[in-house]
Amino acid sequence: MKRFTAQFIITNSGPSLKRGIITTEDDGTIISVEDTAGELEEKHSTEFYNGIIIPGFVNCHCHLELSHMKGGTSKGSGLGSFIEEIRSYRNRNNDNILTSAYSADKSMFSEGIVLCADVCNTSDTFNVKKESMIRYISLIEVFGLDPDKAESRIIEILDIAETARDLGLQYSLVPHSVYSISLTLLRLLKNESLNNRITSIHFMESEGEEIFLRNHTGPLMSAYKRSGLIPSRLELAGSHIDIILNELTKSGNLILVHNTFADKTTIRLIKERKNLFWCLCPNSNIYIENKIPPLNLLIEEGCEIVIGTDSHASNSNLSILEELKTLQSNFPELVIGDMVLWATMNGAKALQEEEWFGSIEAGKKPGLLLLENVDLQNMKLLPESSVRRLI
Repeated sequence: MKRFTAQFIITNSGPSLKRGIITTEDDGTIISVEDTAGELEEKHSTEFYNGIIIPGFVNCHCHLELSHMKGGTSKGSGLGSFIEEIRSYRNRNNDNILTSAYSADKSMFSEGIVLCADVCNTSDTFNVKKESMIRYISLIEVFGLDPDKAESRIIEILDIAETARDLGLQYSLVPHSVYSISLTLLRLLKNESLNNRITSIHFMESEGEEIFLRNHTGPLMSAYKRSGLIPSRLELAGSHIDIILNELTKSGNLILVHNTFADKTTIRLIKERKNLFWCLCPNSNIYIENKIPPLNLLIEEGCEIVIGTDSHASNSNLSILEELKTLQSNFPELVIGDMVLWATMNGAKALQEEEWFGSIEAGKKPGLLLLENVDLQNMKLLPESSVRRLI
């Protein structure tokens, strides 16, 4: 049995506790949470920390199998060029895929991540996930613009899904994005994902997506032409709204990833779809498009916000804290309590794992982290803020 206390504890199950005491089993299961009203009396074996204790982080968007691409893409080149570089680079240095994935997994664990939704196009990282201290949900992703190849793409991801099932890994079948998938493939996928608990899709990541859908022009069209990816018959949905409301499974939760160019009209229309979560990966957005998501608009519209890291192809660190620090620096009015909620409880809800993760409550096993070097008076993150895993 262990006891932990700190200047503040953010439990996500009530107001922040000042010098409360958390008692856990040796395996990290919470036994009790005591509100001392700030009047801490010395208790045998209680560990006191100067900072804020919070639940473990939830990463709602990652690509572990791209970890070997760290430093392999150009910064600020835009989504079209980024996709080209991913295609040309991702299959190089195949021998490094596993070692890089193991290293990234270890790094995420040390950064306090306890639960992760990981997008994958292959089974390369399945053993990494099987052995990890992090709980993973594999989002097996399909894409393809050629409607005549749609059936073969579905067969490919069903084979990958069978491997995940044989290993006892939780998974869902999901689309990559509105700009990378034919209507035929979307509809075949919808039929295979009728019972999804979790679906995700890259959403409004670049300004060029709408132009590509509407006019079949713009930087994405140019990038696809250079890569030889435009089929003889181009068959796309008319808009982001059409895909979300009509072409995706209505089962379970839907995570919209990036939202860098989301606008009020789109947000309001697609909120007709229930169980919707908005995942922000600001460091990746800055890396690719040099733009930050419209956080204030999402908050004003009552969107359920969660946090992701994306991959090493567009991010030097797979750290939820670094994502939050970027949000803090761009939106100084934010307070730690709200950001922690997005990065913990909201993420656990999005992944339907709140039974164990997301809040510090008796019976849960959420992991315990210590936020250090923070502005405790104003409850703000600082550039030098850091996180330490306690459990």
